[in-house]
Amino acid sequence: MRTKDLAQAALLVAIGFILHAFFPPIVLGMKPDFALAMMFILLIIKQDFKLGFLVAVVTGIFTALTTGFPGGQIANMIDKLVTFLIIYPLIPLILRLNSKKVAVGIITAFGTILSGTIFLGSAAFIVGLPGPFAVLFTTVVLPAAVINTVTAVIVFSVVHFAIGVEKVGESSSQI
Repeated sequence: MRTKDLAQAALLVAIGFILHAFFPPIVLGMKPDFALAMMFILLIIKQDFKLGFLVAVVTGIFTALTTGFPGGQIANMIDKLVTFLIIYPLIPLILRLNSKKVAVGIITAFGTILSGTIFLGSAAFIVGLPGPFAVLFTTVVLPAAVINTVTAVIVFSVVHFAIGVEKVGESSSQI
C-alpha cells in the first residue's frame, strides 16, 4: 500500500462519513449508507485486498459512530466486513462489462442490498429489530440501494475524470 493510495482512500471514506453523518434517517433511525458507496468505489478503483479490508473496517467504525439505529454499532461492523468479503472477489467479474459506469451501478446496488440484509439480520440476532424485517427492507434497504447507486455512479464518474484512469484496477501507479 502506498501513501497515495491511503490518502485517496481516506478522502473517499471521509466524504462517505460526512454524507452518512448528516443525511436524515428514512425510517426508524435507518438511513442510506453513503460510506458504503464510497467503499465500493474505492474497491473498484484500487482492487487491493489489504486496502479494501482496511477501508471496510474504518467504514464500519465510522458508520457505527453515526448510526441512529438502536444497537446498530455492532451490526455496522459485521455488515461492512462481510459485505467486503463477498463483494471483493466479484468485482473483476462484473468489471468485464463494457461500461464501467454500469459495473459500478451493479456492484453498488447488489452490495448495498447485501449490506442492508446483513445489517438487518445481524441486528435482529443481536438486539432485535424495531419493526418487521420485510418492512425495514422495503422502506430502507431498497431506497438506500437506489440512492447509493446513483451517488456511486456520479462520484465514480467524477473520480474517474479527475484521476484520468483508463483501465480501472490495473495498476495503483496509474491512480
